[in-house]
Amino acid sequence: MEDMLRPLTVVGGAVALTLLLGWALDVLLRRVDARHPETPLWGRLRRCRVPFQVVLLTALLRGAYRQVEWWVVDEHEQALGRILTLVLIGAGAWLVVRIVSAAVETTYSRYAAGTRDPARVRRVRTQVSLIMRIVTAVVAVVAGAAMLLTFPDFRAVGTSMLASAGIIGIVAGVAAQSTLGNLFAGFQIAFGDMVRIGDTVVVDGEWGVVEDVTLTFVAVRTWDERRITMPVSYFTGKPFENWSRGGAQITGTVFFHLDHTAPVPLMRAKLRELLDACPAWDGRAWDLAVTDTTPTTLQIRALVTARNADDVWAARCFVRERMVAWLCAEHPYALPRVTTAPAHEGPVREAP
Repeated sequence: MEDMLRPLTVVGGAVALTLLLGWALDVLLRRVDARHPETPLWGRLRRCRVPFQVVLLTALLRGAYRQVEWWVVDEHEQALGRILTLVLIGAGAWLVVRIVSAAVETTYSRYAAGTRDPARVRRVRTQVSLIMRIVTAVVAVVAGAAMLLTFPDFRAVGTSMLASAGIIGIVAGVAAQSTLGNLFAGFQIAFGDMVRIGDTVVVDGEWGVVEDVTLTFVAVRTWDERRITMPVSYFTGKPFENWSRGGAQITGTVFFHLDHTAPVPLMRAKLRELLDACPAWDGRAWDLAVTDTTPTTLQIRALVTARNADDVWAARCFVRERMVAWLCAEHPYALPRVTTAPAHEGPVREAP
């Protein structure tokens, strides 16, 4: 009876203490969050309750499992201790990532709430997302190395490999040249303010919005809901259009190919009338002018401005549709025409 009572006491006591401390920590964070609603850090730290309890329970069991005095534990003492150590390292890494994530998200939310410039908010958001990925990767690598060092065989192998670390580093650098290039390009994008999450860009002839930026790739969501995944080195090695750089305002053009008799002054007045009724026009500027002529048509360009790329697309479509409908109804003679004439017959030659 005592052989079973002692393991249940040790394990049950560790579980009860873990649950009690986890509940107490959650209550404390909840009260602090209620007293300081201006700081969302305390509310976000509540998400650390589960990894904290795992770390605490594993640490208690790691320190007390030898006191169980159970034959199963005695026979597998070394393996059980190593398993608990591995779980403790993994849970500790999990807890560190959760704490850093709460702190970084709190900093970003407070900055976003106090900044009215959307471009700066997108820039900080891009940097925050990359910082979190870097921290997660570093913590994962450190935790993995710590786990490997718990095995004596790996320690011996690691010591023997130090002598050839230089050669291995050179080989790995050559083999991972593309990956390392993307990694450094990711740093350049994040802190060089080249591309930010939410920017409107044109890459390889595709128009879309930057949806995600990582250390290795950039995801662009196109207007038709497709996702284009491109390596970050593309944005540092090739030219691309960033319509959000320097402000989201943008100017759009609408071209008409009409007959030479087109009423340009009336079209100019109609354009202003249409823009006054267009909700996508921001009122900054507009214009209509003849930009080119051909033997059969006039090329007329209408300029419209809008707050962002989505609005300028809507304004262009609105002007094009309403202007063509107005020309068809009021001035059909202005539409382009194809003139044809019968071919002249040449002189008839008689056969010799």
